[in-house]
Amino acid sequence: MRRHRVRGGLWVFVYLALRHVLGFALVLMRSESTNQIELLALRHEISVLKRQVGRSAYQPADRALLAALSRLLPRSSWSCFSVTLETLLAWHRRLVARRWTYPHRRPGRPLVDENSTGLVVRLAKENPRWGYRRIQGELIKLGIRLAASTIARILKDHGIRRAPRRAGTTWRSFLRAQASHIVATDFFTVDTLTLKRLYVVFFIELGRRRVWITGVTDHPHGAWVTQQARNVTRDLEDESVQINFLLRDRDTKYVSSFDTVFTGAGAQVLRTPFRTPNANAHAERFVRAVRVECLDHLLIVNARHLERVLRAYLRHYNGHRPHQGISQEIPGARSATRLSASPPSLGNTDQPHPRRLPPIHRHDRLGGLIHEYELAA
Repeated sequence: MRRHRVRGGLWVFVYLALRHVLGFALVLMRSESTNQIELLALRHEISVLKRQVGRSAYQPADRALLAALSRLLPRSSWSCFSVTLETLLAWHRRLVARRWTYPHRRPGRPLVDENSTGLVVRLAKENPRWGYRRIQGELIKLGIRLAASTIARILKDHGIRRAPRRAGTTWRSFLRAQASHIVATDFFTVDTLTLKRLYVVFFIELGRRRVWITGVTDHPHGAWVTQQARNVTRDLEDESVQINFLLRDRDTKYVSSFDTVFTGAGAQVLRTPFRTPNANAHAERFVRAVRVECLDHLLIVNARHLERVLRAYLRHYNGHRPHQGISQEIPGARSATRLSASPPSLGNTDQPHPRRLPPIHRHDRLGGLIHEYELAA
């Protein structure tokens, strides 16, 4: 880009120089008195224009021409130019410098590109206990070499504190690290056709998102809630699920004997903070799913009807419904196999005709409210 500008200015300079040479030839052909009168008139017009115009804007070609003409006149005659002596000398030095200037590397360290900067910030946020040296070593492993001071400057520019001060354990990181050994519990209510309110207690394993609904009642007293705790601990033992933590809210329906059942099984009871449903987000998400996919579309007659509906939905949820939180796997699947992104095809796939899918069977649950699909055997 710089070379194109220099070439464009050179051609303009050649044009202006030729134009002025022809003008000089015409001036030489005229008489001396005529030239002097014209010079006086032009100088007066220039002085008038100077009073009207503030600062003149000179193009590169104008500066080159005036700098070249200044070398053809003695310094005593430079008063005819509209710029000062220092300005003419500065223009000439700039032309000489541009003539002998070559591309060169900027002094100091090279700038860090955006991709490397983004990677440094990502590593610091995803690994809050990593210091500058630890991040530097990980970058070297990935083929990027940055000084520890450069990493410190990048993190400081992005408002990320030093490792010991940003390494606090958050509630979310704790749940993710211990998810495979945490069981959460909660209640939700269902109003029947006769406007009778029923209470449902359920338990969800955070690692695989499996759900157990242990009971439905219209009066969740302490003895009933404690019995549900005994029922689910037996179910978890049958499924070989090791429970280290039980996560629950501060509902008064959870009596002390309820906690005793789990502490006797070797689990620690964790109570969420006051008025923070997001702290038990997995349980809240299941409540939303069972309502949106099932209960909001049915009229419940009584507790027995609700139990049958929930058992059917639970078989679908645990055994057939892919879950986004575990990479679209089935919660109750024996092996954690990820579903294929594209189903298998029959015949020669190299042919231009459309892919032929294998037969797919549909099974209706809850009177067609829920559909389950599977490949034909």
